[in-house]
Amino acid sequence: MIKISKLIFWLIIVFVIWFAVLLNRGNGAEQQSFIIKEGQGVNEISVNLEQAGLLKSKFVFETWLWAKKAEDQVKAGVYLVPADISIRRLSNLILKVPSNQQQSLTIIEGWHRRWPQLQTVLEKHDFDYQEFLQLTAKKSDWQANYDFLTDAASNASLEGYLYPDTYFIDQNTSLENLIAKALNNFDKKLTTELRQEIANQNKTIFEVISLASIIEREVSKDEDKQMIADIFLKRLEIGMGLQSDATINFITNKGLARPTLEDLAVDSPYNTYKYRGLPPGPISNPSISSIEAVIYPTANDYYYFLTTEEGQIIFAETHDQHVSNKAKYLN
Repeated sequence: MIKISKLIFWLIIVFVIWFAVLLNRGNGAEQQSFIIKEGQGVNEISVNLEQAGLLKSKFVFETWLWAKKAEDQVKAGVYLVPADISIRRLSNLILKVPSNQQQSLTIIEGWHRRWPQLQTVLEKHDFDYQEFLQLTAKKSDWQANYDFLTDAASNASLEGYLYPDTYFIDQNTSLENLIAKALNNFDKKLTTELRQEIANQNKTIFEVISLASIIEREVSKDEDKQMIADIFLKRLEIGMGLQSDATINFITNKGLARPTLEDLAVDSPYNTYKYRGLPPGPISNPSISSIEAVIYPTANDYYYFLTTEEGQIIFAETHDQHVSNKAKYLN
């Protein structure tokens, strides 16, 4: 009797889930594109589907994929999702390769044009890296379509303007298309309000991006970025060298936490230990948080900082304090 009751119980559960899978639909959202990024799990995908109005029950959706043993079979890409689609149809849709066969390509914050990982990513998607370097070598080739390039140095490349993000591409996407996607994204991120504030501060977009690109390579936390932006801005104002290790690594392409004495002696306009002021141009492609840090820095009394091996930022007001901090935290 007990066994029969259990059997009936599980049959009811299966029937309820099956009924929900067939009939549970979205929240009335119209047909729309839905993006699944590489590495996203079922829970994150279900949350995004729910927020897009394409899913009513996360539980039923996740349970259905679990029952099908298909949680690890969801394909990244861009899907055209019909209005009021059932969970069963929605699940079948995202378990197939999208009809347009789009793939995701990610540019990480702080990467620059010569970054080895960027070359790897581009070549993974069958793009010619040398062609990429040629297409991004001159801002003048793109300036007619992007006014934010106007105040950049005449010999500037697109370094700093290739906004770091995830982009979706297919077999018809050319390198020109990909570069345009990144520039369009930059154009969108740098809002009218941000551009106006840059002008109000008598700065140029090129100057802001150049400093933001250094900050992007120096620290990762937003609050630290805002503090260090103020330190660098004060140094520029009094004619003090930026003395950024990030600019040295840009020259050597080594990526060391602490460059060697030999590296620090390299004669390059990007060596901010040797030459004062901003380097000739950006040294990386910064995120919007680094750009905003330069525009809206956090005022402080510090002129020096260092980063411990654990990633903690230690600030100092004077050079003597900075030397003492070095002895305490770096030796």
